[in-house]
Amino acid sequence: MASLKSIYFVFLIFVKILHLNTYTGNGGAGKACDRLSKALQKHGIDSQVAVNFLFKDNPEVHDLSSGFFSKWLTAAAIILERLANKIFVKPLPIPFSIPLWGKDLSQRKLLKSADIIHIHWVNHAFLRPEDIAKLSSLNKPLVWTFHDSNAFTGGCHVRYTCDHYMNECGNCPVLRRSHPQDLSHRIWMRKNKSYQGIELTIIAPSAWMAESVLKSKLLNSKSIITIPNTLNMEIFKPHTQAESRKNLGLSSDKFIIMSGFMPSRKDMHKGTSYLVEALEIFARDQQVDKDKIELVIFGNRDTSNVPAFPVRTTFLGTIASEEKLSMCYSAADVFMAPSLEDNLPYTVMESLACGTPVVAFTTGGIPDMVEHKSNGYLAEYRSSSDLAAGISWVFSHADRLMLRSNARNHIMDNFSEQEIAQRHVKMYNSLLSGHVSA
Repeated sequence: MASLKSIYFVFLIFVKILHLNTYTGNGGAGKACDRLSKALQKHGIDSQVAVNFLFKDNPEVHDLSSGFFSKWLTAAAIILERLANKIFVKPLPIPFSIPLWGKDLSQRKLLKSADIIHIHWVNHAFLRPEDIAKLSSLNKPLVWTFHDSNAFTGGCHVRYTCDHYMNECGNCPVLRRSHPQDLSHRIWMRKNKSYQGIELTIIAPSAWMAESVLKSKLLNSKSIITIPNTLNMEIFKPHTQAESRKNLGLSSDKFIIMSGFMPSRKDMHKGTSYLVEALEIFARDQQVDKDKIELVIFGNRDTSNVPAFPVRTTFLGTIASEEKLSMCYSAADVFMAPSLEDNLPYTVMESLACGTPVVAFTTGGIPDMVEHKSNGYLAEYRSSSDLAAGISWVFSHADRLMLRSNARNHIMDNFSEQEIAQRHVKMYNSLLSGHVSA
């Protein structure tokens, strides 16, 4: 049996992996794409990233809309697609994509020179279902990592309890005009036609996503394997809590609860309302002096449009530096992730990598990272009281240092760059050998 080292050697000389994503570094998908490519590069693999729209010059990324005219044409297509959403989609906090415009990349030299094409998040006027089908004409292995549910639904990215994707969509609760043959059903049919005959390997970053794809009528016959996203453990690592708080200007003697971007109390996806209620219950039931508790939120865009939290709240704003973000996680006693649906949220992985336990709902891919009462607490879905119980569990824990150690070790063992790169190499090699191996 060939050693892993010899496999790397083959890749180093012969194989080029090209990753496709709409943007670079934006959102979880953009980060996952960039981080995977860099992890593969560290293992001697020719891994490159190409994006539909580059906000600022980046010599490490190929811009598929380079040039003044192409840039503005792509920007206009993205804007028009969003305007179309406002016409057809209800004003709900559920992302939905209508694939109106896209790019045929099948004749691009960059793609012809690749040995494996690895697709990531390709909405916002990048790759329509028909454009993905055209890539199969290149006769190269196609790999697609699902960072949300859009690929196998009639348009939505977040499904919640909707199960229409198990059939052919239609009667969509997100659309303004909903009926059996509505826009979601027509989009589903376009995808079904385009996916027919394509040899596609689907990567699900979480067990939950893999189960969802298997339930979908659209893609349940394709090859599906589970490989998580990765993280640079040299950047996201534990820092001294006292020093981190000092550098961030945070209180040294308070129980600090941290969370990510909280848009409004009415927000569904991020579960803001449940966090507000959980904080109220925690302070009441534990009879904790509210002056001894502080909620710290990073990534907020508009502090005037956030709910009135029941404890003192500090907004750190957008944290552009990953090193500083690592310090933010380290400064906290617990990180809250009250999302109602998430594939494999990076905030959870990053927090645990920095040694900070996480309290979250039992949903999506979060249970792949949070081990209940070991490195965090998995609360009953949509239960504010159990979310509060999770905060209390961390607050009252006799050995918080052990929690921090458990958090770091679990991520190191399962999500490190070396581990995830090796699993991708094994999968790529299997594809080039003519069969898929998880």
